[in-house]
Amino acid sequence: MTLDLTVADAAPITAKKTLPDAQTVTAVKHWTDKLFSFRVTRPASLRFRSGEFVMIGLLGDNGKPLLRAYSIASPNWDEELEFYSIKVQDGPLTSKLQHIQPGDQIILRPKPVGTLVLDALLPGKRLWFLATGTGIAPFASLMRDPETYERYEQVVMMHTCRTADELNYGRELVENLKHDPLLGELYGEDFANRLLYYPTTTREDTPLMGRITDNLTSGKVFEDLGLPPISTETDRAMVCGSLAFNIDVKAVLEGFGLKEGANSDPKEFVVEKAFVGDGV
Repeated sequence: MTLDLTVADAAPITAKKTLPDAQTVTAVKHWTDKLFSFRVTRPASLRFRSGEFVMIGLLGDNGKPLLRAYSIASPNWDEELEFYSIKVQDGPLTSKLQHIQPGDQIILRPKPVGTLVLDALLPGKRLWFLATGTGIAPFASLMRDPETYERYEQVVMMHTCRTADELNYGRELVENLKHDPLLGELYGEDFANRLLYYPTTTREDTPLMGRITDNLTSGKVFEDLGLPPISTETDRAMVCGSLAFNIDVKAVLEGFGLKEGANSDPKEFVVEKAFVGDGV
């Protein structure tokens, strides 16, 4: 997920100087012509909760750091940091960021923040991750964190994109997780049944279709997965997508009786507050 935030305190830096807060790119994978993921070295001092985001970027044409907030897609135990991004051909940052290669440097400000953390939710039985597009990034972190499965008996990842190939990042991640040796050792052979994946498309015909809001309100997702409807006693949720998506899903969850929480006031669901910009 990319959040279009500005950095007011960025000082001018000439291109000849070493990048501030520099980290080295270790891997890049292009999933489609509009989506890519990359991994970078992790600052030794960085500690974060799975689901949080940090400011990353490159030097702009004016020599100043051009930064945006990116959710960390890797879990908090990983020795590197992973990010998942859209490509905007005329975007101030991603028009440049999409061309990075292993060995290149990026700027990474090691000050993680965010609302999509386990501590912002009350205890429950089932945790719903609701995302569109690159909004799956914080959940890629949380799905790989053993603490998620310590707190919840079951995790449901609902991810919606326009086309099937835009789902490949999440699909590959979930498939690999179900055979993850660490999680399998911790939770036994039944672990694969604790992580449910519900990918849908809105433009291309696939086995599962429809928007997350429609599949929740119609009850289709509950029928397809053999689950009871969302209830305040057992279910918790996290939401990450476009501003319009977040507003719509919030209304649906409130319709089920859930209340929105925060780090300082845990409730039944949380929503990423910052606007998700298309012009990154």
